[in-house]
Amino acid sequence: MAMQNLLKSAREKKGITLRELAQKLKIDPALISKFESGNRMPTKEQVIKLASALNINTNDLLISWLKEKIFHEVGRDHLALQAIIGAKKEIKHALHQSTALPIPKSLLPKIQEIDTTKKELDIISQQNNLTELTAIDLAYIYESARIGGSSLTLKETNLILNQGLTLSGKNQQEHLDVICHKEALTYVKKLALNKTDFTEQELLTIHRFMLSEMDQTNAGKYRKHVVTFKGSKFIPPDPSLIREQVETLFAWYNNNKDNLHPIVLASEVHLRLLAIYPFDKANEKTCHLVMNLILLKYGYLIARIKSGNKAQQAYHHAIERALVGGKKKLFLSLIIDAELNTIRDYKESSKKNGHV
Repeated sequence: MAMQNLLKSAREKKGITLRELAQKLKIDPALISKFESGNRMPTKEQVIKLASALNINTNDLLISWLKEKIFHEVGRDHLALQAIIGAKKEIKHALHQSTALPIPKSLLPKIQEIDTTKKELDIISQQNNLTELTAIDLAYIYESARIGGSSLTLKETNLILNQGLTLSGKNQQEHLDVICHKEALTYVKKLALNKTDFTEQELLTIHRFMLSEMDQTNAGKYRKHVVTFKGSKFIPPDPSLIREQVETLFAWYNNNKDNLHPIVLASEVHLRLLAIYPFDKANEKTCHLVMNLILLKYGYLIARIKSGNKAQQAYHHAIERALVGGKKKLFLSLIIDAELNTIRDYKESSKKNGHV
């Protein structure tokens, strides 16, 4: 649908007049009228504001806006299609370059604390101290399972994973979920230990481990269905675009993995992978594992996204702002805090056990 039709249809659906929309956005009503008639192109900033005010997916409206800008410039030229093919190659190359958020100054003290403490932990890790790492693994699996809807407590998760018990009153799905998660995390830690590079094959294998006992049909396979989310403006790409977007993700990763701080790199890969939403199930869990593969590979500890209503709301709010609005600072801050909390807990536990 043309951008002007999207705007007018969305405004009429909300039941607001041009004047009411103009007042809300502090834009001249005549200007909005020209947007709707196609006689004037809004700026990118105006497009984002219009999308928010009219509950239109920001990416959809921006794509429509860009499409019309391209057509306006070259649409009637007989060489337009050849030019677009050439531009496509250059755009792909540009997308492979870093567009990750630089570390904001307000977050630098936390990054510095993490990196300073990490140097101390590098010494601790040489002392064959495995108790705290096991506790971190267990807490990570417990929190991740709870985010996915599990009712298991930390103690129950421990009984299933470390003692092999089957708990009455807990369904089979909950048991299999944490068991698969343990297998996937073990695989991720092995990759990190061996300094194995992150590739598409490793991505599919991680996902295969996550669903190995629950859905072998879809384990390690890209989705074939369109997905939407109630209450969210985020719309994942059509299944036909997944392979191409995954290829772009890995090209970006390989071009930037040596240039970004590992926490920024891990956070960015998490967002880019989630934006593709490549699987039918276990997308967030797979993104968390991939993020932690990168962190572990660079000598950091597992960053644990906490469960609970307030924490989960904060996480999903940060995701929404990043994927729909392009504002990544909140998500990066959340990941930095997750890593910092893990590293502080580990240091404190090490002190109590006489390893520091």
